[in-house]
Amino acid sequence: MPIPVYPESVELSLDLRPELHPRFQQLPDGVSEFTFANLYLFRQDHHYRVSRLPGELLLFTGRDQDSPFFMLPFGLPEDALLAQLFGSFGVLKCVPAVLAEKMAARGFTTAEDRDNFDYLYSRQALAELTGRKLHKKRNLIKAFLKNYTYTGEPLLESHPPAALQILEEWVQGREDPGDYPAAREALVHAEELQLCGGIYYVEDRPVAYSLGEENARGTSFIIHFEKAVSGYKGVWQFVNQAFASILPEQYDTINREQDLGNEGLRRAKHSYKPIGYVKKYRVQMKPDRRPAP
Repeated sequence: MPIPVYPESVELSLDLRPELHPRFQQLPDGVSEFTFANLYLFRQDHHYRVSRLPGELLLFTGRDQDSPFFMLPFGLPEDALLAQLFGSFGVLKCVPAVLAEKMAARGFTTAEDRDNFDYLYSRQALAELTGRKLHKKRNLIKAFLKNYTYTGEPLLESHPPAALQILEEWVQGREDPGDYPAAREALVHAEELQLCGGIYYVEDRPVAYSLGEENARGTSFIIHFEKAVSGYKGVWQFVNQAFASILPEQYDTINREQDLGNEGLRRAKHSYKPIGYVKKYRVQMKPDRRPAP
């Protein structure tokens, strides 16, 4: 199905991947939302749709609860159309820092979207976990290695049934299923989406997996999903370190995505000592002015 010209739009579908995926791969900023897989897998959560704009630009629109928004990963359209988009959708989301600075200079209102900052880690640091501040992580991994005999394998097309077993055990008993629907679909379509990862077994029982893809022009690797079963002390710390240790050296950083404002998740992400963030901004047009030329 072709992408129609705005104001027409279509839902994201797998047959759009050949056109969209290569374009997302060329983006330098490393925004975790801006991969085809991420947008496709969370298309129902955020009601994503896509339209074509002049100048080979693409418009992605969405809605969180009753709040519409739009995203422009490949650049801004001319001012009249941009003003029209603000009028229709209110807020521009997932704006990287460089573009936010330019838009602020042009008279737009910009605000940090702190809950959606992506956490960046040194790949080498996550693989080695050296230093006094990470000794608790190392101790938990040592406990896991002491207590269990494990095997690890690439998460290839023969392994999704085992990974699905992990996911089903992970979601059991949870009041909030979280990202379960997207995580399940990611395993079902991992080959089509070209997601890659690792799966880990204890005595032939699947206990943990990681799944993600590269971004930032091949310099960073995003962990979209990481799941483990209960009952294995240190398994979460183990899978984090084990997968980082097998990633190719071409990846300078690992992007472990956002904390969504969850304080427990924020503490957990900071406990691994991020080296920085992929900052994202929300941009709005001031009601008393149009964008400057």
